[in-house]
Amino acid sequence: MRGRFIIDPDGVIQAMEVLTPPVGRRLAESARQVQAFQHVRATGGKEATPADWEPGKPTLKPGPDLVGKVWEVWNPRTG
Repeated sequence: MRGRFIIDPDGVIQAMEVLTPPVGRRLAESARQVQAFQHVRATGGKEATPADWEPGKPTLKPGPDLVGKVWEVWNPRTG
């Protein structure tokens, strides 16, 4: 088994992944996730990063109005 953990500066685990040996990990995705967690932390949680988010791409504003409507607000092909 191999594992990957993303731990924030406060010592809180923000993400974890455990894989069996036959399946490899993708470093680029791990780096993207670290950047996403850094961005969310830098905005004080006022912005969320959708799937496939990369620095410079649009973010989401979390809140009750967004529940069930992410696909109306963010289009993965254009966002």
